[in-house]
Amino acid sequence: MVRSIRIVAAAALAIGLLAGCVSRADQSAPQAAPETVPLSELSGLTLQIGDQKGGTEALLRAAGALEDLPYDVAFSTFTSGPPQIEAATAGKIDFAITGNTPPIFGAASNAKVKVVSAYDGGGFGDQLLVHADSPIQEVTDLRGKSIALAKGSSAHGHTLVQLHRAGLTPDDVKLVFLQPADALSAFKQGRVDVWAVWDPYTAQAEKELPVRSIAQATGVTNGAGFGVASAAALADPKRNTALADLLVRYSKAVKWAHDNRDEWVARYSAEVGLDPEVGAVAQGRSLRLPTDLSDELVASEQEMADLFAESGQIASAPDFSQWVDRRFADQLSPLYIERD
Repeated sequence: MVRSIRIVAAAALAIGLLAGCVSRADQSAPQAAPETVPLSELSGLTLQIGDQKGGTEALLRAAGALEDLPYDVAFSTFTSGPPQIEAATAGKIDFAITGNTPPIFGAASNAKVKVVSAYDGGGFGDQLLVHADSPIQEVTDLRGKSIALAKGSSAHGHTLVQLHRAGLTPDDVKLVFLQPADALSAFKQGRVDVWAVWDPYTAQAEKELPVRSIAQATGVTNGAGFGVASAAALADPKRNTALADLLVRYSKAVKWAHDNRDEWVARYSAEVGLDPEVGAVAQGRSLRLPTDLSDELVASEQEMADLFAESGQIASAPDFSQWVDRRFADQLSPLYIERD
């Protein structure tokens, strides 16, 4: 039997989910995984999943991975990763997939979450955009310029690393913290000089606006996405079991999208309301492929966390490894996909 799928508006969850609501009790201690329960015992359970438009739900639905679920799922839409971390900490969602920076901000605020899976996004769509006629040619030209980005997002991390490599600090520029829709408006109106953003926003801007990219994240940051689960869900036998099942379904759905690009692009573009050409660009370079939550990947996150602390973007650098939980590795490792 196909379980029901419910969608919850993002605005309803956004109320009260401020960073200040995160508990300061230590959340970094290792958690023992509870006993797995039979899937047949999950009837009546609703797994709450944070999502971004055209993200987890769209992919699962397109691949048919939401058929015959032994539990219910409810999707809540967010504009970026940081509010998803806050929602998981507040107990509003059980799981979400974010970019590489939101989990760092979560760890720095002692969020009640763990990173449980990893996805290679390549970083090709994470770019710093300027207007085509801008005098800015490279990152070293950004001194004194304004950069629109979502605080705590992958764009924030990418921007910080780019500035560091160019010998600049956040104090040398003006960081304007805006969610993508507001950032686009500010950029189009010339109220900011640069827009740091990710796909599909990057691909859409390239199609619809006269823009140039002065930097991309590939080879600069790890370009990864992460599956983040709430500590409460991981401690609950039924939710933990459902999460394991969902993660396997998601990895298989990505494999389907990877092997059926044209069909996935058509479904994705329709879901997001994008020109199919834009969808093809975005998913052609930024489809997140399941990968190993390796020590090397965790170390690259730690380097970014250290840089955030050194530059004053967070108060202190967390030990990122303490926010990593590899309990699902055995189920997921056969499903890893190498990027072409």
